[in-house]
Amino acid sequence: MTAASHGAYRVPWAPVAYAVGIAAALALDAIFPLGWIEGPAADILYASGWLLVLASIGLAAATVRALRRAKTTVAPHRPSEHLVTSGPFSFTRNPIYLSGAALMIGCGLILGSVWFILFAVVAGLAIQKLAIEPEEKHLFERFGKRYRDYTKRVRRWI
Repeated sequence: MTAASHGAYRVPWAPVAYAVGIAAALALDAIFPLGWIEGPAADILYASGWLLVLASIGLAAATVRALRRAKTTVAPHRPSEHLVTSGPFSFTRNPIYLSGAALMIGCGLILGSVWFILFAVVAGLAIQKLAIEPEEKHLFERFGKRYRDYTKRVRRWI
């Protein structure tokens, strides 16, 4: 069975990676809190965190809307019916994963936790290997030149 017929992978790795990252960040923050910026800069980071959380929610919602409009699956472990290149997919090939990373970073800024920011990067690297690379193989098998041309126009993350 090829990746084109069953989807990129069987386990939805992104939610797993982000959940593990959040749990690790919370645990390490409780056990070994790292220092944080004080004063007015902390207030700016806190407000920026909320803006980033709201932007990540908006990006995820716009992505789901674009996928549903194209009548293709939102679940990356199922085969794609259509190559979606509009909406959020016009500036990132992985808007849902970008949204998850932005959410973790935003939470880190709100909570004043360096651990959230560090684990957002770790989760992103894990997702790159476990989810994005298999998805790219699936999409290339499924859509060929159209997907390759798309990858030349739009970056993987941002």
